[in-house]
This record gives sequence, structure tokens and C-alpha cells, in this order.
Amino acid sequence: MKQRKAALVISLDFELYWGVRDLRDLNACRTSLANVGPAILRLLDLFSRFEIHATWATVGFLFFRTRRELLASLPGAQPNYDSSVLSPYRHVLSIGRDEEDDPFHFAPSMIRAILDTPHQELGTHTFSHYYCLEDGQTEACFRDDLMAAVQAAQSWNVTLRSLVFPRNQVNRAYLRACADCGIYAYRGAGAHWMYRARKRSGETLLRRAARLLDAYLDISGHHTLSLQETAENPPLNLPASRYLRPYCRRLRLLEPLRVSRICRGLDYAASKRRGYHLWFHPEDFGVNLHENLHCLEKILIHYARLRDAGVMESITMGALAGRLSTAIDSASELAQTAHV
Repeated sequence: MKQRKAALVISLDFELYWGVRDLRDLNACRTSLANVGPAILRLLDLFSRFEIHATWATVGFLFFRTRRELLASLPGAQPNYDSSVLSPYRHVLSIGRDEEDDPFHFAPSMIRAILDTPHQELGTHTFSHYYCLEDGQTEACFRDDLMAAVQAAQSWNVTLRSLVFPRNQVNRAYLRACADCGIYAYRGAGAHWMYRARKRSGETLLRRAARLLDAYLDISGHHTLSLQETAENPPLNLPASRYLRPYCRRLRLLEPLRVSRICRGLDYAASKRRGYHLWFHPEDFGVNLHENLHCLEKILIHYARLRDAGVMESITMGALAGRLSTAIDSASELAQTAHV
């Protein structure tokens, strides 16, 4: 019997300003966000060179070409977070007319570039960058939000199969709603205490410091995922293995440790025929583009050696879920290669 290969899963949380709106003033990140478009094109070139199958978990707001289209597509039920700063809906009224006028809130040209690149899957990061563990929101609001994301993608002839919960706030009580909206896979949070899903108020300096240290030294393990077939109903949990932290000039002498931490994880996954789920934000590449691309290229070169040795392959979240779950119709087309 042919031996199963290990799998490299790469997912990107594509948000633009919607992902940090509640944390940072736009003027503080205007330069980095303005460079996201060129960064995405460079990432796509790199993925094409190494034949990487990646999942782009995209905030639904980014699909729209104009503010008028977006306002006409807002869900009827919207979250009433206890902390009002978390809701983007008042902010929607102040954004620009379109991508040319406001490249921080619209991304149709970038979505087109992703869809035009082979082996790329367009997934969802919810419609509004929805926080599933925060107080004041409900499952009904989440369901409406996710359906709005599905409809936004359908306008591009794209069927969403993969979900990344914003801020990794995985709410297992909402998985039925995900399944009802056609989602096959989600990226779960790590099981280690420093990575467990929590609401914003549950984040601590200790957790952040531990994650930073873990990016350079093996504190928590490799967090690989099983590739055994399962009769579990979708969506399947494809938990994160490692966050590719952006280049930090103050820590530049530790760069070899950051790269080797991930490469050792790939080696471990390959030796055990397991999955390795690497994730990051394309927005992270908006600054220090050369250094960030250099780091990612080193990782992909290491992956390519494993691929050429016949022990590892690259696969999207949706395609992997379709392969692992016997509950998913094997005839379903999972690759997102739609062209409008």
C-alpha cells in the first residue's frame, strides 16, 4: 500500500485595516498597509515558484468594489459587543468610495490576483472580522455574518470551504453554523495553554511573552496534526502548528533560530507523516518585505527538499478536509480556481 505523505498547510489571515481597527489608529499603520498589495504579489510569485497550495482566509468586507455595494450587503443581525470598539459597523460609514480611493478597506484587485494564481484557495476570515468569544454577540449574529461572507464570495463565483476565526477565537458552539454555511475546515487554536482560544480580556503579558519565546525556542512542541481519515462531520479542525512571526530588527540576531524552529517542525511532521500548519498575515510583509520574504523562502526551500524526497506535499485547508473526512462528498470540487 502506498505510504501517506506528510502535509504542509499554509493559511494567511487577509484583513487589511479591518483586522487591527480596534487596536491601532489607521495613521499608525498606513505605510505598512499601503505596501500589502505589492507584498501579496511577491508572496504569490514565491508560492508559484515552490508550487505552494495556500488558503487565503479573507475578511468578507474586502470582496466589495465600492462602499455602496458593501453597505447594501450588510447582514441584518449585527453583533452588539459589550465593548463597542470591537464592532466595525460604525466605521463602515467613514471608509472611502472604493479601492482606488481607500486601499485600506477594499481589496478586489488583490482577490483577483489570488484567484488568478494556481493552487490558491480563497477561504473566509468571517464577513466583519467577527469575534466569536466576546461578550454581547450571539450565535445567530455569527450565522448571519458567515452567510454574508458566503454570499460575498459567491459574487466572485467562489464557494467558501475554509474558515479562520479572527484572533483565533474558536467557539466550538458555533461549528454547526459553520457546517450549515458549507464550511469544511477551520484552523483551530493550539492545545498548549499559551495558544488556547480566549476572549480579548483573557490575554495576558505572560501568554504573549511565552509565545514570543516559543517562536525561537522549542517550548511547547511542534503541534503537528493527524492525517488519519475520520468519519467526523465537517468542519474539521486543522489546528495551527506555528505562527510565522514578522521580522523584527531588534531580534535580527535570532533569525536563524526562528527559521530552524519551523524547519525542525517540518522535519518532525515528515518523519511521522503528519500535517504542519503554518500561518501568518500578508500584512506582516508590508514592512521589512525583503527580510520577511527571505525568511519564508528559506522555509519553502526546506519544504521543497522534503517534497522532492517524496515525503511531504503542499495542500489547502479545504482540500485536506475533503481528503480526510469520509463525511464529505468526494466528488466535491475543493480547489478555488474560479475565474469571473
